Amino acid sequence: MSSPTAMPACLYIVATPIGNLSDMTPHAIDVLKQVAIIACEDTRTSGKLLSHFGINTKGNKSDDTEEVTAHNNKNDADLDTDSTVKQKGHNKLWAYHEHNSAIQTPKIIEMIEQGHSVALISDAGTPLISDPGYQLVQAAHAAGVRVSPIIGASAAIAALSVAGLPSDRFSFIGFLPAKTHGRQKQLAALHSRTETLIFYEAPHRIIASLEDMATVFGAEREVTFCRELTKTFETVNKSTLGALVEFVKADDNQQRGEIVVVVAGANVAQDDDDISIHDKLLQRLLEDLSVKKAAALAADITGVKKNALYQRLLELQAE
Repeated sequence: MSSPTAMPACLYIVATPIGNLSDMTPHAIDVLKQVAIIACEDTRTSGKLLSHFGINTKGNKSDDTEEVTAHNNKNDADLDTDSTVKQKGHNKLWAYHEHNSAIQTPKIIEMIEQGHSVALISDAGTPLISDPGYQLVQAAHAAGVRVSPIIGASAAIAALSVAGLPSDRFSFIGFLPAKTHGRQKQLAALHSRTETLIFYEAPHRIIASLEDMATVFGAEREVTFCRELTKTFETVNKSTLGALVEFVKADDNQQRGEIVVVVAGANVAQDDDDISIHDKLLQRLLEDLSVKKAAALAADITGVKKNALYQRLLELQAE
């Protein structure tokens, strides 16, 4: 691209709707119409969204005579900065995802340094929240390139706002490991955290993840299950982890769509007073470990005193 756009050279981080298209902000539409390049995860998915809002992805018709940098691969819009074509037919929609970010990042930064504006969007919601883009923003800061947020929808914050759980302190965890061992290990490390925890989960793993949460956190831990937020068949269900497992198992529809799980933080005082809330975890540990080893591991996981857990393990063993 040989001449800068009228819009200030900048990397714009643009939020898009998570379901309801009415949540697209006028500011986001205006920016996406004016930037020279729109970097996105999937050009087909984003192409449909942009078309809905009348955002042209084929360049500026008024600048048909200008020379612009083109891409060699029209399928994924990977840019070749050494070749140029006329502006007419120029595709301003570029693929930017985890598989090509190492190649695309320096090219995008180079374009901004040459005076062109770039917007980064994800398939849905705010970019970088469990989406690609971290490397690009990091590179922009390192290069002294301005980065500006165009705010909008975020599934994590939307879920927190309706969860009915403390929101003064929270941690966004994102997706848990896919394999059981890794998932349980991460949950164990989170067990004693007292702030509200926000998780994303894939539909095909939701039951296994909830079962692991109930085992590690305790079946009585409060939780709010949010599915398909802002969409027609939205679910917001506040419950306990034990009850939520049964709710999701009983309804196949709850095992579909975009899912956010908001879990209450640990109540340390309550955990120490009522050790029985850890019975499911203790019983599982007893299947593979001696009472002594099970007590030590459970103490590491729960933060409860080892001696108290040891006594509870003996009681469970005797039942």
